[in-house]
Amino acid sequence: MNITQFTVSELKDPTGILTGNRYEFHLFLEFDEEDELLEEDAAGIRTIYVVDGEEDKITGTYFFKKGTEQALDFELEDEEIQEVLAFCRENAEKVEETTNNQ
Repeated sequence: MNITQFTVSELKDPTGILTGNRYEFHLFLEFDEEDELLEEDAAGIRTIYVVDGEEDKITGTYFFKKGTEQALDFELEDEEIQEVLAFCRENAEKVEETTNNQ
């Protein structure tokens, strides 16, 4: 899996019920020619990254279709989940640094 670009936005909980910080990531991917997702016109992965104290996780992860962002019925493999988690961890910290410096 090759992440070619991404967007990230911090999600705010207007109720104050949820703890921690949440970020929505759109990861745009480059697929191998033999990959079934390329045939499905997939663009990438959408996920929510949650940081609560010392713990972090990704939730609500799904592949989406180019142009429509329609969810595709494919799941990430365990290795891909770890790769997405590491990517989100690294890039959410950059968003937090930018927010804290303003």
